[in-house]
Amino acid sequence: MTDIKPRILPLPRTEWTDDAREVFSYWGEPNSWEEGSKTNVLMVMANHPGLGKVYNIWGKHLLMSNSLSTRHLELLILRVAWLVKSAYEWHNHVGYALNAGLTLEDIAAIRDYPAGGNWDEADDAVLRSVGELMADGTISDANWAVLGRHFTKQQQMDLVFSIGHYVMTSWALSSFGVGIEGGADPIGFDLRTASGKTPGKTYKPGETEDWTDSRGY
Repeated sequence: MTDIKPRILPLPRTEWTDDAREVFSYWGEPNSWEEGSKTNVLMVMANHPGLGKVYNIWGKHLLMSNSLSTRHLELLILRVAWLVKSAYEWHNHVGYALNAGLTLEDIAAIRDYPAGGNWDEADDAVLRSVGELMADGTISDANWAVLGRHFTKQQQMDLVFSIGHYVMTSWALSSFGVGIEGGADPIGFDLRTASGKTPGKTYKPGETEDWTDSRGY
């Protein structure tokens, strides 16, 4: 997972315009305006400030203001990450999922879906939606009806756009050659870390005062 050849490098300091700084300091990481972000994808996106700034606004809605519960959001993100083999998204969202109350056994079942897992009807509909959209470009009538029993119209809209966003982001990370940050203890698809430690909770930007500390870099 860490042996990835970068195609677009983090923006060098000599090119840190104010527009670029707006990209890599957007999420409130301490000292990022002055020192840059420790998050690789932000430093890569800073190469294209016009795109990076709107991408941040869009991504923040889906990650932080999504009408879906955090549990359902993490179900779909991890399923996307597995299907497109995004090591970066998998690594980051295992910790978010644990913080949302999912267990390592649950996460393994997301990976192995439809085998295993004690999913209720709503959970199953979310996981099924990922596969249907990626395979067919739409959600089946039958599954849409199930979603309608459990989710509002806004939630159904966020569901579809969230799946698309994380597929798009995973494609970008892979195509640009963005690797997991140095200092992190990468979590593999087998749910083992490089060091052999059990994966733990991580926090989204601003979720705790020391949210950056849980990332390990």
